[in-house]
Amino acid sequence: MSEVKAQYEAYPYPARDPADERKRLITGSPSHVLEIDHFLFEGRRDWRKPLRALIAGGGTGDGLIQLAQQMRDAGRTAEITYLDLSTASRAIAEERARVRGLTGIRFVTGSLMDAADLGQFDYIDCCGVLHHLPDPAAGFAALLSALAPGGGLGFMVYALYGRAGVYPLQEAFGALYAELPPEARLEAARKLVTALPEGHPFKANSNLGDHKDSDAGFYDLLLHSQDRAFDVTSLSDTLSQTGWALSGFTLPALYDLSRITTAPAHLTPTERMAVAEKLRGTIKTHVGYATRATEARAPAQGRDRHLSPHLKGLRAPELARAIAAGQNPKLRFNGLEVRLALPKQAAPLIAAIDGRRSLTAIAQVTGTDPVAMGSLWAQIEREMGDHGLLLYSSILCA
Repeated sequence: MSEVKAQYEAYPYPARDPADERKRLITGSPSHVLEIDHFLFEGRRDWRKPLRALIAGGGTGDGLIQLAQQMRDAGRTAEITYLDLSTASRAIAEERARVRGLTGIRFVTGSLMDAADLGQFDYIDCCGVLHHLPDPAAGFAALLSALAPGGGLGFMVYALYGRAGVYPLQEAFGALYAELPPEARLEAARKLVTALPEGHPFKANSNLGDHKDSDAGFYDLLLHSQDRAFDVTSLSDTLSQTGWALSGFTLPALYDLSRITTAPAHLTPTERMAVAEKLRGTIKTHVGYATRATEARAPAQGRDRHLSPHLKGLRAPELARAIAAGQNPKLRFNGLEVRLALPKQAAPLIAAIDGRRSLTAIAQVTGTDPVAMGSLWAQIEREMGDHGLLLYSSILCA
């Protein structure tokens, strides 16, 4: 048994109790159904067709359960294949699906390197896996071979700068505890982490918390035997070399250099994002979506007035009331704290967002003329879309 497989048999990750499915649904990125449409299908997917999805390296099932439940809630059909090398993780994912009554999921134990043997998929989820492969580029290439024409990938890989202090500890623990079984490694490493000096980069890194959440979280963060992080440049190069094109990161604002300082004209878009990442210093994961390079396309944008906007994680009536009252709601994520700055005139447009109305219909129902609509919506899209709160999808449309 490989060391990586042994880790996830001993400590399935992330730690989950299937009984909790009775009281909450864990949501996030990638594989939120609105993001899939927004980033990969320009907000216009024909949801009358089943979505063939592969959850590659599905772990204990967060991405699987989110996608399956959201598709069922929307009354849409999904044909989902779960793939993971850990039987212990698979057992937890299967039980979570059983508790929710989610059916029609194919569970497979195996490697994502063999993904193409399982079929061709419209959507592939690979969250927190590629950076644990001996050759991440080979993993990206293997997933591309399983992608159906017109489809796309939702991914999460570790970022470099927000994980300051992790890799020296991984190397030290690897040298110290290579001969110990997982349980003994965990016990010994916990003692040393407790005794780290105050100035240690890991102890000073407030971005990290997995080691405090569970044994599985501690092991995955600090005792993993195979782990590498990407910065924007190396991620962009890997995508390009393996036939992928980045559609977008789920939180574009984090990578927007213009929100930090004036960007020199000679920098390319990727170089601007790379500089922004260095100046932020807090990005610990890169979460985004990619398409086949020969089918590259940008995320949905409000210039297409036929698109239907959705709010993710916010309720339109409450947000509209706050904006109408002149408030600037505060948001905090990934080490970034922002306040939405929108004019009061934007409130009626926000209140009209229901996931079914198109932008044209929103303008009509609010009595907003085209010129004013264009100006206001551009502000809404920058403030909310760039923070992952506004997405376009046809999933609720007939």
